[in-house]
Amino acid sequence: MQTKPFRIGTRGSPLALAQAHEARDRLMAAHGLPEEMFDIVVLSTKGDRITDRSLALIGGKGLFTEELEQKLTTGELDFAVHSAKDMATKLPEGLSLSAYLPREDIRDSFIGRTAPKLIDLPHGATVGSASLRRQALIRRLRPDINVITFRGAVETRLRKLEEGQADATLLALAGLKRLGKVNVITDILDPNEFPPAPAQGAICIESRIGDDRTNDLLSAINDGPTFDTVSCERGFLAALDGSCRTPIAGYAVCEGDHIRFFGMILTPDGQQVHTTTIEGHRRDAEALGTNAGQAIRAEAGSAFFEDWT
Repeated sequence: MQTKPFRIGTRGSPLALAQAHEARDRLMAAHGLPEEMFDIVVLSTKGDRITDRSLALIGGKGLFTEELEQKLTTGELDFAVHSAKDMATKLPEGLSLSAYLPREDIRDSFIGRTAPKLIDLPHGATVGSASLRRQALIRRLRPDINVITFRGAVETRLRKLEEGQADATLLALAGLKRLGKVNVITDILDPNEFPPAPAQGAICIESRIGDDRTNDLLSAINDGPTFDTVSCERGFLAALDGSCRTPIAGYAVCEGDHIRFFGMILTPDGQQVHTTTIEGHRRDAEALGTNAGQAIRAEAGSAFFEDWT
């Protein structure tokens, strides 16, 4: 019988801690274990420490996971809880995404200080966002808008908005729900017009391959539809070599044993856009996403990527 507490790795932002607590609480309920059987270990990542530059300029998505993955690899953590959209498509050797919690809302929310909707902002207004995808989609819909880089935790971005550094910002609806901050939202964006980042709204758990004790524990809280939709979306990303340097959007939906995927790639100015759709059986989720990525890459042509990556 397990007597030593499981060590859960997480970043220290309020949202990351909320996600780690949700994972812990689900494990406690699934296995009838007391809270003392779980130690939440907070680590600072390079992405947390460097907030004055775009992720694209300082190394991409791995900046939020590297320190946690190092501790996982050495056995100092049993598993780590992440926002799935922060995960690189290629994980360190020996690690895998072993479970996903039930997915929250995939949509983006708009928080307007001077207007309630993106379409209502005055000509030349300023919108702050750290996401190249959001920046490109804003420019696609409103090429007159001035887009600036907004980085930091949710609370930091909201404070910057209140200080008047921008007229509006965009944040994942899922994160605001988990933090109990939906009251700040002035509009929710239609995913058909403003598609989310692949894996947006999903919490994943990363563990060591071959650690049967931990992986058996985690399997009890894995949500099948979330696992399949995010696997499809990550397959799409991997086929495009997607990172924080590329404006890529996409989401999958499960209906019974069927899965349907929509994907989009854009140039940073939002003026060149390619989309793709694919559907099939859920057992082929990752392969379907890979096929969608390969198809859209072929349609766009190499020059599409060479011009801006």
